Amino acid sequence: MPELFPILDAALASAAERSGDWLACRPGCHQCCIGVFPISALDAEALNAALEDADPAVASRIRQQAAASRERLTPNFPGDPTTGQLFTQPHHEDDFEDFANDEPCPVLDPASGTCDLYAARPVQCRTFGPPIRDDEDHLTVCELCFIDAPPEAVAHAEMDQSWRPLEDSLIAAAEARAGFQGHTIITYASKQL
Repeated sequence: MPELFPILDAALASAAERSGDWLACRPGCHQCCIGVFPISALDAEALNAALEDADPAVASRIRQQAAASRERLTPNFPGDPTTGQLFTQPHHEDDFEDFANDEPCPVLDPASGTCDLYAARPVQCRTFGPPIRDDEDHLTVCELCFIDAPPEAVAHAEMDQSWRPLEDSLIAAAEARAGFQGHTIITYASKQL
């Protein structure tokens, strides 16, 4: 991860600078921390390493929040709740659309509205907010950002994604180390969470 995060952070800083006041993301704004999303084995690995180094009281709170979240989510988990792997059956991707959209992230500090493992946050967390191309090549932004912005302002602030091939190779290596392919969610990232 050391080689990817600085590249991502630089791309985010550049996009944020070009976004100006159109970017609403600030500490304490945590709308994007409510609802689950897929993370890679690479993201899970980074979160687990950060949890090991976290303040013991913070780590304990995160583990408790993750355990409570798993208890709520396991009955309808769109995958294998034992391993945490998403999409193990063909219908699971459709099921995921309406799954746990109101579930708070277990690494969210409920008092401050900030991330307790911010330095190790998943790639999707690092790229959410500024304009970024999705898998279908659409330019997307957080619904709280770029409200009434002209299309040229959105396009001007687009985040550089030249780091994607590096991410892909790092994900493959993390999957090999973990013996786990595919995606999970933060709640199921590891039995440690």
